[in-house]
Amino acid sequence: MPPRSMKSMCVSVAWPAWILGNQPTARIIVASYSQRLSEKHSLDTRCVMQSSWYRVLFPEVELCKDQNTKYKFQTVQRGCRIATSVGGTLTGEGGDFIVVDDPLSSSQALSETFRKRATNWFDQTLITRLNDRKKGVIVVVMHRLHQEDLTGHLLSKPRNIWHHVCLPMISENKEIIYSIKRSILPSPVPIIQVTTNECKSSTGATSSRILYLKKEGQLLYPLDVGEIEMIKAELGSYAFAAQYQQNPLPLSSGIIKQEWLKRYRNFPDNLSHITQSWDTAVSTNDSSGFSVCTTWTKVNNKFYLLDVYRAKLEYPKLKEQVLSLAARWKPHAILIEAKTSGQQLIQELKTIPVIEIVPHNSKIARFHQIVPIIESGKVFLPHQAIWLSDFEYEILMFPETRHDDQVDSTVQYLQWMRDSSFRVAAIRTL
Repeated sequence: MPPRSMKSMCVSVAWPAWILGNQPTARIIVASYSQRLSEKHSLDTRCVMQSSWYRVLFPEVELCKDQNTKYKFQTVQRGCRIATSVGGTLTGEGGDFIVVDDPLSSSQALSETFRKRATNWFDQTLITRLNDRKKGVIVVVMHRLHQEDLTGHLLSKPRNIWHHVCLPMISENKEIIYSIKRSILPSPVPIIQVTTNECKSSTGATSSRILYLKKEGQLLYPLDVGEIEMIKAELGSYAFAAQYQQNPLPLSSGIIKQEWLKRYRNFPDNLSHITQSWDTAVSTNDSSGFSVCTTWTKVNNKFYLLDVYRAKLEYPKLKEQVLSLAARWKPHAILIEAKTSGQQLIQELKTIPVIEIVPHNSKIARFHQIVPIIESGKVFLPHQAIWLSDFEYEILMFPETRHDDQVDSTVQYLQWMRDSSFRVAAIRTL
């Protein structure tokens, strides 16, 4: 399901309250990618169960006073709801119902380490917590983030035992969702009675109940076309296909397409605000990376690449080159990442406008954050330049390139500009 479609409210908050109302002895485990988020959902469920209207509906359900925490609360009938996170310990705990709600954040999904951590934890820890493997229920609810996320992992198994319900934001085909037969659900599981249409066979006999019918192109919930296009522009085609259409595309070479990169023949008239972005290295070995400085200007919310400097330098020469390029372009800001060589530059270069950059998330995650800017046609390269061929090759082939220093410098600049815009927008709304 897409973001903001109330999946957590339905599955992690309301459903556990409903189960415990009908089956106060049920033991429920709910997991998310972070303990903080999981405990928030737990508090929301507890708030529902302590409300006056809930107590009217389920007068026999009462919470224990001696086991009533964010992590775990319990009914007097010894049923409970347990909140945990991916990788969290569940020693001594078991569940009749297990809910996995967003096992990965969007940035974690781009990391192979986090993806394997989630799938290994599910296979080796969480699934062993079922009290009854034959009658227990496991529900995974999420929006897709990667072909190898938890949903992809489960659906790729040779013996697929999962009922897969996929609800894209924009229906790509005519879809009919039928109810699950009562006989395959463990008893006593609450069945919500809904108004349904009956499918009749040619003999007139009633078959499955239709719960939901979608036409091709129909939206999952009401949004106008402008809002959809805005979401696409902000996320980019890769993230929109995954998170909103539940159809993650392969993350291979060629993430950036040639036609997304626009051209200019002459420098923009207004060069009043110039920024330089440095990705530094301090070795000249064949296996070492390059030190790269990209020089940019921003005009009318478009970003123009003016110059690329790329070389292998020892530290003294690197410092000289930073000063030389600063003198040539007179930038208003010089972005330098706070790593070993960059940290030394930041400490020593007090006469020029250096800004220390502390990166968050993985390199590939940071790259995907700026893809929508390039895809929307806001990045301009010169029609001709000595350095242009190498720059284009690196950015168009990333992440399947030997060197990615020019990509790092570019991402650092575009991410800084993007974050600066967010900060300005936030200030304007105060």
